[in-house]
Amino acid sequence: MFAQKNKEMTKFFKFKELHNQTKPLIIGNVWNVQSAKVCEKLNFQAIGTSSAAISHSLGYEDGEQIPFSDLLFIVEKISKSATLPLSVDIECGYGNTATVIANNIISLEKLGVVGINIEDSFFENGERKLKDSLQFSQLLQEVKYILIQKGISIFINVRCDAFLLNVPNALQIATERIKKYELSGADGIFLPCITKESDISTIVSQTKLPLNVMCMPELPNFETLEKLEVKRISMGNFLNGYAYTLLENMTTKVLTEQSFNALF
Repeated sequence: MFAQKNKEMTKFFKFKELHNQTKPLIIGNVWNVQSAKVCEKLNFQAIGTSSAAISHSLGYEDGEQIPFSDLLFIVEKISKSATLPLSVDIECGYGNTATVIANNIISLEKLGVVGINIEDSFFENGERKLKDSLQFSQLLQEVKYILIQKGISIFINVRCDAFLLNVPNALQIATERIKKYELSGADGIFLPCITKESDISTIVSQTKLPLNVMCMPELPNFETLEKLEVKRISMGNFLNGYAYTLLENMTTKVLTEQSFNALF
């Protein structure tokens, strides 16, 4: 038991240190064992689940529609089948209180998970909205406190959705929120949909936390992101979507040609 715990701690510290290297950590976003094994074969340094990809693969919409027990089942399979450090997207935490969210995180940590993503937006009547920043910061602080009291070491990557929701003055809103999250115990900051070099540079200059950006059509290439001192790059569910587009196209070709020749 002690040896296993020591192994998990080593993996956690390795994952945390990957956010301090010169080259950005490129996260291989996965949704099942097969995708995790592909990332391992391609020598990724770490993998992270895509909540949207996992939800869609099980017939749910994104936005915590999937039962947390189903997420745990998938995560356990991935964790047991891959040796890479694993981070899990827990959306809003699958709970309304710090205690519930912290217990969910502890359940993941017991499976060998070394990091989580938690977001500052929520769905209301089918529409995604930003949470109140003060309330979310307080919640984050309480979750962090519980984890510390329980002796749980896990990398908390806080996703700020100001750019994703394209809110007015997104840069200012994100900067203000990040300062609060930094004080509340966040280990990293994730800003999906930020793409302008000037915006990225401003965020990096305003926080000590490693910045995580996500695949978007206008996102600069990895070399530029490295120069901007971005520390982590995510793929989101885009590879998942692309894979199934290829599946549809190939299946269409097989049916059209009435032959499997295109597969070989």
